[in-house]
Amino acid sequence: MAAAPLTATFYQTIFDLTGQTVLLTGGYGHLGRAIAAGLLAHGARVVVLGRSGEKFTAAFGESPENLHFIFCDVAETASVQAAFRQSFDQFGPPGVLINNAYYSRGQQPDALPDADFALGLDGSVGTAYRCLREVLPYLREAGGGKIINVASMYGVVAPDFGAYADAPQFLNPPHYGAGKAAMIQLTKYFASYLGPEHIQVNCVSPGAFPADKVRENAEFEGELRQRIPLGRVGEPQDLAGAFVFLSSKAADFVTGHNLVVDGGWTIR
Repeated sequence: MAAAPLTATFYQTIFDLTGQTVLLTGGYGHLGRAIAAGLLAHGARVVVLGRSGEKFTAAFGESPENLHFIFCDVAETASVQAAFRQSFDQFGPPGVLINNAYYSRGQQPDALPDADFALGLDGSVGTAYRCLREVLPYLREAGGGKIINVASMYGVVAPDFGAYADAPQFLNPPHYGAGKAAMIQLTKYFASYLGPEHIQVNCVSPGAFPADKVRENAEFEGELRQRIPLGRVGEPQDLAGAFVFLSSKAADFVTGHNLVVDGGWTIR
């Protein structure tokens, strides 16, 4: 692929996503809304893939012109296939797939039933593999594209259990961290495998981005802040730029990378 000319216009539009269709799973959740908003602000068409049109409407209200919803259950291959086909028929080939959806069951670290552990692994990384596999024909037909997986700082480090001593209900269970570590490795694997086809695969690992309900526990949020060098927890908008960057021309020579957005938690 020929390099873009090094002109002022190139640098001025390096983050411009106009004309790009981005498929976003988990797009109406706590972090998904901010990811979608960042992409929309840079001109992308964002297709949110999820199971609830009602939640989509509640999250975004009167949708911007370039924001769309398509039903998709990422736990079911046939549903993923149907959603990708519908998006292609309506909007043409995607330029970017963001694997943000997640599901899990069970929390007690040393007492998880086999079925819960397996479900949590599938909800962390099986969903991403399923969507990656099914989007490849479209990206290959288009001659390239970008895949962005969402992992977690707990795919890099173990939880600091002291932070959860008085709030065990917020503890991330072992299948969460194991699945997110697998997500990082899945990213590296397919970055290497798909690189010759001009398909880039990268990963974003958020740190502590507690939802509003979690932040009602001021003591727990304080425990999190103490462990973050920047002295605060993440706000959803802190995450948006990472996805704009990895979706854009600015990241055309970036693949196999895990971009950690954690306020410095994992550097200690």
